[in-house]
Amino acid sequence: MGPLDLLNHLFNFVAPAVVVGVLLSLAAQFLYKKVPGTPVLYAQAAINSIAGVLALVLALWFFGRDGKLASYAAMVLTIATSQWLMGGFKRG
Repeated sequence: MGPLDLLNHLFNFVAPAVVVGVLLSLAAQFLYKKVPGTPVLYAQAAINSIAGVLALVLALWFFGRDGKLASYAAMVLTIATSQWLMGGFKRG
């Protein structure tokens, strides 16, 4: 495997976590009231994306392969939990 193939595989591995993390941050900005102390949009997106990538890496280690539905479910739950802990899901 060449370096470009490796880079392509890495981008495809982290892409679901980054997309879901950014979309959830954007949705929280529009759907929920701004709460004091909540990180700005790009910080929320970065934290959510990192949490999702960590969930995918742990699932890859646990299952021994990528692309299992359980790993994507764990990623979504991890990203939603991180957004909730940041205070992005308070109605007002």
